[in-house]
Amino acid sequence: MNIARYLDSTYLKTPEQSGISHEETLQKDKELAQEAIDNGIFAVMIRPDYVSEIKKYIQERNSNVAVGTVIGFHEGTYSVDDKLAEASKAIEDGADELDFVINYEAYLQGKTELVKDEFVRCSQLGLKHNKIVKWIIEIAALTDVQIADLTKNISNWAEENFQENDLSRIFVKSSTGFYQTHDGKPNGATFEGIRIMLDNAGKLPVKAAGGVRTPEDAEKMINLGVKRIGTSSALALLKNQSSSEGY
Repeated sequence: MNIARYLDSTYLKTPEQSGISHEETLQKDKELAQEAIDNGIFAVMIRPDYVSEIKKYIQERNSNVAVGTVIGFHEGTYSVDDKLAEASKAIEDGADELDFVINYEAYLQGKTELVKDEFVRCSQLGLKHNKIVKWIIEIAALTDVQIADLTKNISNWAEENFQENDLSRIFVKSSTGFYQTHDGKPNGATFEGIRIMLDNAGKLPVKAAGGVRTPEDAEKMINLGVKRIGTSSALALLKNQSSSEGY
């Protein structure tokens, strides 16, 4: 199986989180982009501050590797206006894909209309500019029932507010990789969580993000039905190696 075309090769640490400079972070992103170019990886997923430079880097090499970035990351509690502003800047900088963290805390507080409003308005912005839009629901913060319910809500909102041909460009995504869990519980995609998402996503594609450590896991996720996999170990997966660390 050619798993490269399913992969979003990911580096999402800020310079402060990694203890390196802005310039060193940019260099890491360039190396990530070059790996994607050399190995047929579908996309790179990076922080918004680096989108412009990495888009330019990829274009200069006549590659069609997509550039994705994260919006409202990683907590998801940004206001709708802040998310729209961040997404607009990313679009101006050349991002092809926008991965929004949905306000799952508001959802857990029963503020469903607020969550629906941000989903509709932010999705409209992305689709208007012909971007792929993904919605991270942070399954490690949710129960199985909540994973099903939030995924189903997103599916319903999408069908109610967008055209049939738009739905393939609106993903439901599992995880940020930054959520702090307890007792050794996984903070990324699990097979159980992904099955629940797939069962409730309707016509929307699903992205499994984080926790895919081996080529076998990647193939299993693809066989389950996911359309994309977010990983900081893309090259290891393609070289038939396992990764014990990272996203």
